[in-house]
Amino acid sequence: MIRARVGLAATAAVLAALDLGLKAWASRALADGTSVDLQVIQLRLTFNPGVAFSLGERLPTGVVLGGTGLIVAGLAVFAWRTARTATWPVRLGLAAMLAGAVANLADRAADGVVTDYLHSGWFPTFNLADVFLTLGAATLVLASLRTTDSTTVREAAP
Repeated sequence: MIRARVGLAATAAVLAALDLGLKAWASRALADGTSVDLQVIQLRLTFNPGVAFSLGERLPTGVVLGGTGLIVAGLAVFAWRTARTATWPVRLGLAAMLAGAVANLADRAADGVVTDYLHSGWFPTFNLADVFLTLGAATLVLASLRTTDSTTVREAAP
């Protein structure tokens, strides 16, 4: 179903654009070291040369960019192939993960670092793309549990 694939790609594009727009805003508004306290979270500008939790921050930028690019490409191919037959929660989870991955890759491609701006005080500083990745993965896990549970129930029923 082409509509499912286009919907997934469009959702991912809109979410990635939202993250990239917020990163651009944070880079301008918080560049002077300003921090904005929103009670639950602070807006504070940092730059991450590594991947999740700064892993690999000492690796050459080309290695991190190339490895990340391969993972994003693999995710995009998987999402495209899966979208045709997937349920809407699975498509939404894949779109969120793809959006987060593409946005962070595009941000890193510009200068070798990812712009982070959401700070909780007890967790490493992150960005909206990271939220998309996490929520997308959680959605896929929940959708697979739901599928497994309903399959098990159907198989067990007389």
